[in-house]
Amino acid sequence: MKAISSSKGASIQTGTILRCADNSGANLLEVISVMGFKGIRRAKPTAGIADVVICRVYSGNEKVRHQVFKTVIVRQRKEYRRANGMRVEFEDNAGVLVNEKFDPTASLIKGPIAREAAERFKTVGKIASIIV
Repeated sequence: MKAISSSKGASIQTGTILRCADNSGANLLEVISVMGFKGIRRAKPTAGIADVVICRVYSGNEKVRHQVFKTVIVRQRKEYRRANGMRVEFEDNAGVLVNEKFDPTASLIKGPIAREAAERFKTVGKIASIIV
């Protein structure tokens, strides 16, 4: 994975409900852990834009419901600052389901995604309709 060029505000914790931004059949995702989080004692694992989290499908069609997937966070409500000084925030928290090689399991992403997520995960950026 490539490093991102912004200072992300890590606002997504375990237990957060994300909207699924792809057409994989899932609607809502619940974050159960954050990959690569090295925290301190009694600190909740947090993630931000373009991070990989492990999610349980909270609601969706019957084939994917209650299954566990790796997810890339492509939108977050908490504003974050880019290297050029611009601040970016989205309307919702959203993620895209990916496999072990971080390739998306779906064929289409609904809505905009952050430029940082598209830079870090090239295959996610290829199927996105709008990159902000």
